[in-house]
Amino acid sequence: MRRLVLLLGLLLALPALAVEPLEFSSPEQQERFERLAGELRCLVCQNQSLADSDAPLAHDLRREVHDMMLAGRSDEEIKRFLIERYGDFVLYRPPVQANTLVLWLAPGVLLLAGVLVVAFNVRRRSMLPPDAGAEQDDEEPSS
Repeated sequence: MRRLVLLLGLLLALPALAVEPLEFSSPEQQERFERLAGELRCLVCQNQSLADSDAPLAHDLRREVHDMMLAGRSDEEIKRFLIERYGDFVLYRPPVQANTLVLWLAPGVLLLAGVLVVAFNVRRRSMLPPDAGAEQDDEEPSS
């Protein structure tokens, strides 16, 4: 009897977990929504786009983006609204500005530094005599 009550309670709770699907008037509108949601970052997950996230805030933001699209707002207006509300962090590709310059330049600088370190080591080793390493191994420490 106890199992039956538990099973009945679980079955009655299932509709509460259902997510109301977003309705679009055309496939183009749905593509636009998916593209836009893919360009926006989930503020809770941080490594997922708004389209991929299952967080409650992501559901709310998707609904808000959908409503703004239906109201006739452009992609840029929607992005501007979200940036004003949440900052540049909401974008997967933040604009190049003074405060985001490090994000854009750091990968190139680190790659260049790595190439320079490897080139320096290769050049230094090529300048050593071929038997320089063998002579050091043959010498016994004096005690």
